Amino acid sequence: MSPSVPPSPPSYGSTSDPVVKTAAGSLRGAREGGVAVFRGIPYARPPVGALRFAAPRAVRGWDGVRGARAFGPPPPQAGAFGMDALSREAAGDDDWLTVNVWSPDPGPGAGLPVMVWIQGGAYVTGTSGLPEYDGGRLAREHGVVVVTFNYRVGVEGFAQIEGAPANRGLLDQVAALEWVRDGIRAFGGDPGRVTVFGESAGAGSVAALLAMGRARGLLRRAVAQSVPGAFFAPELAADIAGACAAELGLRPTVAALSAVDPARLAAAGDAVTAGLPGRVERWGLPAHRSIAFAPVVDGEVLPVTPWQALAEGAGRDVDLLVGHTRDEQRLFTAIEGTLGQVTGEQAAEALALFAPGPDGARHYRGAFPAAGPGELYELVHSDWLFRMPSLHLARAQTGAGGRAHVYELTWSAPGMGGALGACHGLDVPLVFGNLVQGHAAALIGDDLASRAEAETVSAYVRDAWTAFADRGDPGWPAYDAMRRLTRCFDTIPVVAPYPEEASRLLWEDHVFAALPLSAGA
Repeated sequence: MSPSVPPSPPSYGSTSDPVVKTAAGSLRGAREGGVAVFRGIPYARPPVGALRFAAPRAVRGWDGVRGARAFGPPPPQAGAFGMDALSREAAGDDDWLTVNVWSPDPGPGAGLPVMVWIQGGAYVTGTSGLPEYDGGRLAREHGVVVVTFNYRVGVEGFAQIEGAPANRGLLDQVAALEWVRDGIRAFGGDPGRVTVFGESAGAGSVAALLAMGRARGLLRRAVAQSVPGAFFAPELAADIAGACAAELGLRPTVAALSAVDPARLAAAGDAVTAGLPGRVERWGLPAHRSIAFAPVVDGEVLPVTPWQALAEGAGRDVDLLVGHTRDEQRLFTAIEGTLGQVTGEQAAEALALFAPGPDGARHYRGAFPAAGPGELYELVHSDWLFRMPSLHLARAQTGAGGRAHVYELTWSAPGMGGALGACHGLDVPLVFGNLVQGHAAALIGDDLASRAEAETVSAYVRDAWTAFADRGDPGWPAYDAMRRLTRCFDTIPVVAPYPEEASRLLWEDHVFAALPLSAGA
């Protein structure tokens, strides 16, 4: 539903609850643990009805005081990672585009640094209401204003639909940052000190924002945690969108899809994702990795890849903190059920597909002579997926005269007997300090020794991230081509030359270009 006149917002809470006045109207939040919290604030109109698949539109104002104590509903997403349950709970509520704010001092004169989080989820799932993204600890202990928000994912946000702008999910992110620019002062934030930080698809979004002219001036600093290398050429994205529409017997146009229930459309996207292994000849590497959606290098919303944009100086006026975990692939290997069981044939296939250059497989074996099939499998997937895209983003930034700081998380997750190592996603609970709640916290384990270790590493990470947001200096030297100094986060962190030197050399000449549709398609 999308009423032409918004209903009167609920007003509830005690007179001691924090109230702020924004351009759209007044908001009443809650005080939790000494922090003022405001949830479910609309930053754009619901993208339904006549606005389905459109760029985000300015939100309408309201009279009175609007209650802001509950998260807004998640954007449509079907079965991915169990988020279908969240979507069912929010059925009938289409106010997907909302922001949440945690502030230690909600007053227009506080002038605190602002940290805006973009969650990951493979561009197909995610919502800002998950407990692992609670910003209370960062705000309370580090004196920053934390903002999280929802953006469109999957078909709604990233499918290449005829008659619709590309990268609607990225356009939502720009709209959220515009809301921060125009309104965060009322919550105690300084609009001139905005740091965007994100992990996985959130880090890919951060990288994309650095390449987008529409985002220029909206952020002063950027933190990219595990940047994925998958960005799509328009032809590939359009072909995948066509397959999604075909699941419903339709064409991939706004006219055909705008009346389809969002849940059905999300389910169609899930069906295509499930069938990706059978499309490898047409869709190539993304099909091998079950990647159905990614930012599209369409030439307009996203003019070029982030690596090209930064190499051309697009991020020169933005401080960058970028890095990855040591064992990025390990979590996915465990999910696949092949942890400790990778065969020589599987490793050979992975090297043939993902290693750079015509003789990449041989070079990998030469660079890691003692590595068995499991290690080679994980190394090449980790490098292609996240490690080398992250490093190359720093290289592009510094090569054009910008500033970048590089890190690697080397602390191994104690959960599952330490089998997951420093896996993908382990950094999320450490960054927020939410070590006992949410999906990611399960990686840490529940014994006291593991929690104590996690607290130690988390303190180092949180201090670095918030110092970077405040002053642009996370506490170690900037990266350069000669020394390549990197902060390695562990129970005792060290600064050393980039630790994945063998992989760095293997990928030195690789260019992360937009992934194409197969030449034979």
